[in-house]
Amino acid sequence: MLINYLQEKDYYKLNDALTSISCGIGSELFGIFSKTALFFGYLYIYENLKIYDMPDTIWSWVILFFGVDFFYYWFHRKSHEVNFIWAAHIVHHQSEEYNLSTALRQAWFQSSFSWVFYLPLAFVGFSPYAFLVVKGINLVYQFWIHTKLIGKMGFLELFMNTPSHHRVHHGKNPKYLDKNYAAVFIIWDRMFGTYMKEEEEPVFGITNTYKSWNPVWTNFHYWGELWEISKNSTRLVDKIKVFLKPPGWRPAELGGFKGAPEVDKETYEKYDVAVSNSLAAYSFIQFIPALGLAAVFLFLEKEFSAVQQMAITSLVIFSLLSSGAIFEKAKWITIGEYVRLLAIPCAALLFMETAGFSTIILVAGSWALLSLVWFSSQLKGFQTAK
Repeated sequence: MLINYLQEKDYYKLNDALTSISCGIGSELFGIFSKTALFFGYLYIYENLKIYDMPDTIWSWVILFFGVDFFYYWFHRKSHEVNFIWAAHIVHHQSEEYNLSTALRQAWFQSSFSWVFYLPLAFVGFSPYAFLVVKGINLVYQFWIHTKLIGKMGFLELFMNTPSHHRVHHGKNPKYLDKNYAAVFIIWDRMFGTYMKEEEEPVFGITNTYKSWNPVWTNFHYWGELWEISKNSTRLVDKIKVFLKPPGWRPAELGGFKGAPEVDKETYEKYDVAVSNSLAAYSFIQFIPALGLAAVFLFLEKEFSAVQQMAITSLVIFSLLSSGAIFEKAKWITIGEYVRLLAIPCAALLFMETAGFSTIILVAGSWALLSLVWFSSQLKGFQTAK
């Protein structure tokens, strides 16, 4: 964002960036409650059904690195080709910007589907430890390619996934759809016919523009669309098929397949809602402690009781939701923000037996009171959405 400012580029928008980061925070928080349980599937197969015990050598790690990348390609491809998986993955593609914050825009429930694709590695005999390490490296690599600041990278474009290749993947232009699924190696796309080079800069986002800064609804809105299509279909087979078919599919009685419309970068208007600088500042300042609380929780989650874990998670999600609602002037935000501010000292009471409780309740109460005064001072010029 600093480079963006110094070069006077328009690559970041505060409302979009905070929504993307909020999605990432939510993904990590929900991951605490889901990823461990889901990982037991890999662990069970490795311990009970593996056909070979891979040795701990440099070559086994290299093979595993390619193996993880190969199965990621197929997971990623299917997440664009099967509606019920796309319903989770769509979160990552909703942003109309393309920057490093977009990389953090992760779905909260995607891991519920992705882990199945890696099970062959457990059957072969790659240890859970090695798998987690390589999977982490694979994920980290994908972070830096979410940028418009880097152009094409010469001969690396032949076999590595690069910012140019991945920009294509995030484009909503019809010719760019369903291309370049690679994580690290673009060779998989070249091999399986899904490669597309970047010709002109894409228009980013999903074909049916997502018009909200709500980080919670981002994870559910497409499920709602699928449910409506299923509900309005008369044949039972169509009610089921809508979840298994590619995005855009509809039964003939509802108009049939709906393709992606052409987009013109010169005339395309991104979603935005005008808010005052003071409201934007308030939303950003409220976002910071939510981010900090989430970070502390992720590092120390085993130190908290189940009730405390639920309280912290709920408060963080509520804060992220409120931040987005301010940017889109949601109708409920005035009352909702007052409720959230009241919840801060209430949540602090759950730490009554914690060392330093007096400091916790003092800080929480003071922050809530000061925020209440600040937010109330903004209401005079706050026009809610119609």
